[in-house]
Amino acid sequence: MRPTSSWRLSTRPSPIGSASVVSSGSDLPGGGRTRAGRPDAGRPLIGITTYYQPAAWGVWEGTAALIPGTYVEAVTAAGGSPVLLPPVGTETSVLDALDGLVTAGGPDVDPALYGHNAHPLTLSQPLRDVHDLALTKAALAKELPLLAVCRGAQILNVALGGTLIQHLPDVRPEANYQPSPGVFGEVRFSTAPDSIIGSLLGPEASAPCYHHQGIAELGHGLRVTAQAPVGTVEAIEAAGGGWVLGVQFHPEQNPADLRLFEGLIAAASRIGTGRSGPGVRTERNACASRSGAGIHSERSALRRETVRPDTGAADHKGAR
Repeated sequence: MRPTSSWRLSTRPSPIGSASVVSSGSDLPGGGRTRAGRPDAGRPLIGITTYYQPAAWGVWEGTAALIPGTYVEAVTAAGGSPVLLPPVGTETSVLDALDGLVTAGGPDVDPALYGHNAHPLTLSQPLRDVHDLALTKAALAKELPLLAVCRGAQILNVALGGTLIQHLPDVRPEANYQPSPGVFGEVRFSTAPDSIIGSLLGPEASAPCYHHQGIAELGHGLRVTAQAPVGTVEAIEAAGGGWVLGVQFHPEQNPADLRLFEGLIAAASRIGTGRSGPGVRTERNACASRSGAGIHSERSALRRETVRPDTGAADHKGAR
């Protein structure tokens, strides 16, 4: 996960068009929002967090907001419309215009965020940490479908008070999730039967991987739903319900298997059910976004109690 050179940008053309740009739209009666030019039955809008770092394109070099094309292609092929969210000018209210969120892989999470000193091999980007943590916490609070990939899963765990193993080979020498720089490995894992990942992938599966860190103590309200044979946590989910899935591997690197992205898009599509006009969020989410309002189901209340993004506690331990 650590070296940025690990990303092998896809040379395949995007299957359907390009990424979207969110329009702030206009207010609707009752507190809803329109999305300019988007029909009621349009594709779900899926945010994807990005890098912000030196890059090269054409004859130019400079700082750029970027993301491997495999993320954009996976969201698009699964039926969504990707919206890139760079870690500059972070505003969590942008999630009100979206139907789902993908927090992408990238550099290590700053261990200071979970109270640890840095390992010699830990390399972090504070700008992304602040951005990804803010969007993750906001997505949980808004009950927005969330697919957290590799670093994104670690951000999810830290956001809920969990900790990380900073260098897996120190505690699990037999685990090799980085065969060589820029080359993805392959991990096999088993899933819990009563889980999102189990319902999508079945009891066992494999996927591309590239990381040297992993989940240690679980954040509040999370549970392990997939593990590798050596004990590495491969997936975490919200114990109280809702479509929240963090995976330690890289599903976007396998375009032949889009089941996790299809699951995210299906959940995101339900967010739009019952819109009263083009691009309007469900009444549940419109109510939740209005100050002073808040009509929620008993299940939603339980979910918010179980998964609290502002907690610093961790009441479960992951495999070490």
